[in-house]
Amino acid sequence: MTIPALLLGLLISTFLGVAFHLWRGGGLGHLIFFVIMGWIGFWVGQLIGEWLGFTFFSYGPLHLGTAIIACLLFLTIARWLGKTMK
Repeated sequence: MTIPALLLGLLISTFLGVAFHLWRGGGLGHLIFFVIMGWIGFWVGQLIGEWLGFTFFSYGPLHLGTAIIACLLFLTIARWLGKTMK
């Protein structure tokens, strides 16, 4: 994994976390939680895509298809966890 690919992955996952926060709402704590869960989900999806050899929506060494799907799944789970923790 190259440094530009790592930075692009962090940028995309941060954007997804912030966009999810803007869509679902919450305070600063929720924003931080969504961004961290977005990072975790994105890189878990990247690893799954690498491990299974998926080339669905790949960009260089990034498997964006599986990474974005996993990121959104993790963000949805994070929203559910955030509701139950209140």
